[in-house]
Amino acid sequence: MSKAKRNQANQQAARKQALRTEGVIALALIVFVFVCLCGFAGSWLLSGREVADTPAVQNDLSNATLTLAYTSDKAELMHTLADRFNAQKLRTADRQPMQVQLVELTPDAMIEEALAGPTFQAISPDSSLWLDQLDRRWGELQQVGEGAIAPSLIGESVRFAVSPVVIAAWEDVARSLGWPDQSAGWQEIQQRATEDPGFRWSHPSTNVASGLLATLAEFYAGAGKTRGLTEQDATAQSTLDYVAAIERTVKFYGEGEAAIMERISQEGRSFLDAFVAQEHLVVNHNRRSPSQRLVAIYPSEGTLWADHPLALLETGAVTDNQRQTWRALRDFMQSPEAQGIVLASGFRPADLSVSLTDSPIAASNGVDPSQPQTTLQVPGPAVVDVVQNVWQYTKRKANIYLVVDTSGSMEGEKLAAAQAALREFLDQIQGDQEQVGLVEFSSTVNNIVALDELGNNRAYLEQTVDLLQAYGNTALLDGVRTAYVRLQQENDPERINAIVVMTDGRENNSTTTLGELRRGIQSGNREGVPVVIFAIAFGDDADYEVLRTIAESSGGQVRQGDLNTIRQLYRLLSSYF
Repeated sequence: MSKAKRNQANQQAARKQALRTEGVIALALIVFVFVCLCGFAGSWLLSGREVADTPAVQNDLSNATLTLAYTSDKAELMHTLADRFNAQKLRTADRQPMQVQLVELTPDAMIEEALAGPTFQAISPDSSLWLDQLDRRWGELQQVGEGAIAPSLIGESVRFAVSPVVIAAWEDVARSLGWPDQSAGWQEIQQRATEDPGFRWSHPSTNVASGLLATLAEFYAGAGKTRGLTEQDATAQSTLDYVAAIERTVKFYGEGEAAIMERISQEGRSFLDAFVAQEHLVVNHNRRSPSQRLVAIYPSEGTLWADHPLALLETGAVTDNQRQTWRALRDFMQSPEAQGIVLASGFRPADLSVSLTDSPIAASNGVDPSQPQTTLQVPGPAVVDVVQNVWQYTKRKANIYLVVDTSGSMEGEKLAAAQAALREFLDQIQGDQEQVGLVEFSSTVNNIVALDELGNNRAYLEQTVDLLQAYGNTALLDGVRTAYVRLQQENDPERINAIVVMTDGRENNSTTTLGELRRGIQSGNREGVPVVIFAIAFGDDADYEVLRTIAESSGGQVRQGDLNTIRQLYRLLSSYF
């Protein structure tokens, strides 16, 4: 072939290759445009529907539904605000409907789930203290190099409602403490409870804001300060003695304000004389029950505020559309409309320029808009940790009998679940000063581990739990009576006395009748030391009526017990101890 023909052949081959390349590029462009158009069409079609009608959207990057975890003390307010926000029918930049859905959690459960990989993208605990705690624990879990700063789990946060922590008391009780002519506080509560054994007061444990903030206020009072509480202040012996003297007069701690308010509405004055709560709960009680008025006492030593933050979690799973929903919710919560709802709900608005005149924050509702006169400074996270830990040793201690059913009906999964719950319970009791005993029953009361400090009998209790075996009939009532009589014989009013009974509830072999046991508990609690009984029912065949009668005769509760609720059961029970 001549040189000219070879050049001509090469040019033709190059033109064919160029055409093939252009064809591939053109085809790719056509596919790209087709995909984009399909995506746009899909987005346009979905924009006209509600998210609830398209569940598949919930898991994709266009998801704009924000799940918000909140605390029970503001349940009614949160539902009102969420409904108002959702009613606006706002949409994101790509036309996805913005919606807020709610889930109610305790602060400690909120933190645990946030660390484990939450199903929610935003939180509203009852205090910013929990945000600090969550962020520090998150940072500890991140493996960063020495000297490096761990990323923050808490994104932007704002507060939308505030409420000072007060001592709520029935009006005549408040007057006996000096209200309204003179200020009263922790010292007056402690003195009244010491002089009058019948005086019953309570504050929540430190796993809710009012309990933690009240405890911080006690430590401040013990240190004689209103600002700058230090670790040294909190651990000084004089401070510990002061706090311990107050805590020894607490009748019980309880689950939190919502549970206390529910019992107050049901039992009224027969339940408590005074208790720690947020101001808005006093307001709303008096609006519902004006004939049984509560009064808010603002501790003369100073108090702290529950500040109800709203925070976005930067988990990496939050979509851009959920961030848009978060920003819209943030703006709405701070709007005049939302702040008006906050005030109408008995909270004080986060916008302190909003006037309280003609609002529910008024003397007619048992509160004083000019109070508190002394607001304490929130200490640093390290001091809060110290106070929480030290509180376990200054708080009122407990005598606890664990009453365990080992009858044949408990064989298998029920007994295994009860053993797991017992191990969990013992493992999580901090310190060795709590006194714990055990009563095992089947056809009769088989075994008794005497009440003793955990420092002395923890290992033996754990061994006993491991060796439990199921057989025989069910002498439930005799088992409970044995533990109750032993606690009355202890006659220890300095401690909280409690029974935790774990059973499938099918009584069939006791010498004691249910009526005899109920009357014995009621009279013993009146004339001897009060004993609160918690009944944990394992299995669907549990006799809830028997368990409810036993528990409620003492002011206790019945709960379902299974492997999924063991940790929640411990949170419930430990809040009383």
